[in-house]
Amino acid sequence: MEYVKNVISTKKLAVIAILVAQASVLHYLESMFPSPLPIPGVKLGLANIITLVALVVFDFKTALQITVMRTILGSLLSGTLFGMGFFMSFLGAVAAAIVMAVLLHLFTGLSMVGISVAGAVAHNLGQLAMAALVLRFSGIFFYLPVMLLFSVPTGIITGIIINELVKYIKATNRFNNLLDDT
Repeated sequence: MEYVKNVISTKKLAVIAILVAQASVLHYLESMFPSPLPIPGVKLGLANIITLVALVVFDFKTALQITVMRTILGSLLSGTLFGMGFFMSFLGAVAAAIVMAVLLHLFTGLSMVGISVAGAVAHNLGQLAMAALVLRFSGIFFYLPVMLLFSVPTGIITGIIINELVKYIKATNRFNNLLDDT
């Protein structure tokens, strides 16, 4: 029986590793492309797709682990590990994961698009909170309306992608067959 539990947990670990790798690659790819707008901090937030999928498929703890690992690995790949950008990204990603988890579990009628938009907003707030902490300047929050102007549409885009992924996952039972009894 112990062997069976180890095999199942190994399968779960393999899926988590794949999700971390996917999120890290998305994080890295986003850092490679120049922002189409001359506004610092505006990105699609593609790695948050993996975070929300992990929240749907697994639980908050697993999704948070994936978020932490992808932020570290993505920053390591892009050469920003332990720089200001890393800390802003890290706090933003964790804030987004927390907000998306709360909304996903408390408001079951809320769409993936709505949850994704809330995650994008939380990401912006986390980034600005880190900047305010480091700079010791709360006036940085005056930048929030500009960030929100872009986080809402990017949250909608990633939410639409997440909708399609979740539909696919549920239709194919991809994770159910792989992760039974985990």
